[in-house]
Amino acid sequence: MSRRVAIIGVPLDLGANRRGVDMGPSALRVTNLAARLRELGHDVEDRGDVEVPIPEACVVGEPNRRYAKAIQRVCEALCDKSLVALKDGRIPIVLGGDHSLAMGSIAATARVHRERAERIGLLWFDAHGDMNTPESTDTGNVHGMPLAHVMGHGDAGLTSIGGMKQKVDPAHCALVGIRDLDEREKGLIQKSGVRVFTMKEIDRRGAAAVTEEAVGLASRGTAGIHVSFDIDACDPSVAPGVGTPKKGGLSYREAHLCMELIHDSGKLLAMDMVEVNPIFDDRNHTAEFGAELILSALGKQIF
Repeated sequence: MSRRVAIIGVPLDLGANRRGVDMGPSALRVTNLAARLRELGHDVEDRGDVEVPIPEACVVGEPNRRYAKAIQRVCEALCDKSLVALKDGRIPIVLGGDHSLAMGSIAATARVHRERAERIGLLWFDAHGDMNTPESTDTGNVHGMPLAHVMGHGDAGLTSIGGMKQKVDPAHCALVGIRDLDEREKGLIQKSGVRVFTMKEIDRRGAAAVTEEAVGLASRGTAGIHVSFDIDACDPSVAPGVGTPKKGGLSYREAHLCMELIHDSGKLLAMDMVEVNPIFDDRNHTAEFGAELILSALGKQIF
C-alpha cells in the first residue's frame, strides 16, 4: 500500500552524556532512505532538519534535568513540523538524534488525533525504560526521561510540549526489548501501568507473539500506533553504533519481524528512529540497519 511520508531530521544530542547522535540523521540519510522508500511506491518528502543548538551554546540548567529548556524548544519545533506533515496526510519518519526528541514527535501525533477526539497507541522499543524523572535520575540526562514526560510525569515544561500533559494512556503503551533498568525506575514503571515486554519474555515467548500482543494493546480503541525505536533495543552485534549498548538485545531478524508485523497491522501513524551514533559505528552499519527497519515498517517484504 502506497503511503505519503515525510522525513524529518533532529540532530539532537543535548539529552545524552555521549556526543555523536547529532550525526544520526545524516548517517540514516546516507543510506538513500528516501529513494528506497520511493522504490516501495511511497510518496516521500524530506522536510529537512529541525534546528538544534550545540551544547556549547546552551545553558546546562539544573543538574537533574540537563539542557531541559533547550530540549523543550527543540521538541516544540519538532512537534510543529510533525503536525504540518500529519495534517498533510503524511507519516512522519523522524530521524535522531537522542530519544528526548520523542517528546516532540509523540506530542504531534497525539495532538492531531485528539483534535479528532481520538487516542493513539505507543510502542517504545528500547534497551532502557526511559521512565526516569528529574526526581529519580542518577545522571540528569533527559534522554533517560522522555517516556515519563510523554505520560505526564516530571518537568512541567517537558510535560507541556504540544499543549497537553498526558499524550498517551498507559493502557495503550508498551515497552519492548527492555533489559537495563535503574532500581528507582523499576518502581516508576510498575506504578505507571505501562506494559513491559522484557528480553526475557521475548526469549521465552518469541518476538512474533510479543509483537502481536503489543500491537493489540496499542491499537485497541486507538486511531493507530506511534512507534518510537531506539536502535539500542537491538543487540550490539547487529547495532554497534549506539551510545549506551547493552548485550542481549533483539537480533537482526527479531527486529525486522517486529517491524514487519507492525506494517501488517496497518496501524502505523508515525515512527522515530533514534540514538544512531556514527562515532561508535562500523562503516555506517547501524544506520543501514536502522534504515532497513524503517523500510520493513513501511512494507518492504522478503517475498
